[in-house]
Amino acid sequence: MTSRHLTLSLCRHLTSLALLATTGLALAQGVSTKQILIGQNITLQGGRNEYGTAVMDGIHAHLQDVNARGGVNGRQIVLKTLDDDNKSSQAEANARALIEQHKVFILFGSIEGGPSTAVMKASAELQVPFFGPMAGSPTLRRPHQPLVFPVRAEHRDEFRVLLEYIRNTGGKRVAFFRADSDVGLQHLENFRRLCQELGLELVLDLPFKSDISDAQLSAMAGRIASANLHGVINHGSAGLYEKLIRQTRALGNPTPFMGVNSGSTQLARHLGELAHGMLFAQVVPSPWERKTELTREYQEAFRRHKPGVDFSYGSLEGYLTAKALVAALRLAGPSPTRESFVQGILKVGALDVNGLRLLYQPGDHAGLKLVDLAIYSRDNRFRH
Repeated sequence: MTSRHLTLSLCRHLTSLALLATTGLALAQGVSTKQILIGQNITLQGGRNEYGTAVMDGIHAHLQDVNARGGVNGRQIVLKTLDDDNKSSQAEANARALIEQHKVFILFGSIEGGPSTAVMKASAELQVPFFGPMAGSPTLRRPHQPLVFPVRAEHRDEFRVLLEYIRNTGGKRVAFFRADSDVGLQHLENFRRLCQELGLELVLDLPFKSDISDAQLSAMAGRIASANLHGVINHGSAGLYEKLIRQTRALGNPTPFMGVNSGSTQLARHLGELAHGMLFAQVVPSPWERKTELTREYQEAFRRHKPGVDFSYGSLEGYLTAKALVAALRLAGPSPTRESFVQGILKVGALDVNGLRLLYQPGDHAGLKLVDLAIYSRDNRFRH
């Protein structure tokens, strides 16, 4: 090879290196030519949180299919998941670590109100979008959070549906089982306003700490048994709610207990016969029925990726939220940035997920407004 050819070859090589360097600099944090790294903080509690595990099953079922088909614009979607152990302080620390140490593109997919609010705090301070928190906390929408994009409806919408049922069936006196926290107080304020609007009486406010003792739960059960209530409603914490229901039923009291969607599949299964006749608000369609395009697709994907695992509301919500994430990533364009991710969502105003419309407009990131009522029947099924 002549010196002229060597010089030309060296120039081409240096040009290629320069282009690669420029391309690398142009790519956003968490984005490479082959993948998009998504940061997830979620409450798994080392596998003890059944609802969190179900959510993850649904998320993985969809993302595996997406990646098998080439990902989003040729990039694989990779999750970096950290477990907050249902502790808000750990959730915030995890979110910061995902952004600052693991260099993720965006934050995604937490559960539980307290941890999700903590992730939101890190998202706002570090200016990183937070997509698909699977919690019903009012903090995720009010005041408006421009970088937070919930998918599911909030608990306030679930409370309304349950309270309207109590009113429409002749009931009046209700109780509210809620966390003794800042988020729990906001839920209480929404619950009070709905009661006033619907002409119901909030007889008992039942706040609890995460370390509440069996003796304290027993005392709550005694208050419920003597209050002549027409309904008790929770805002989450399925494990503690199960204990409260068992303690109340042990007193021979028939007060109706009702629940929000979070952990409802697991709660009903654990309670068994004690759950028969319980009403639950649900923020996704029935995962066991095939009446919607979403559930038909979910069932087929879930059977492939999680053979032998039962369908559940949690896994369907995870599947739906992962589908919405992928739709949003596609809108961010072939060279996604955090800015193009946000602007892509707001430009279309609504994400269409199998015919379900998730609404996102400047000043109002409503997401999905769907809330259904489901009863747990004597044949151990949820019927919408």
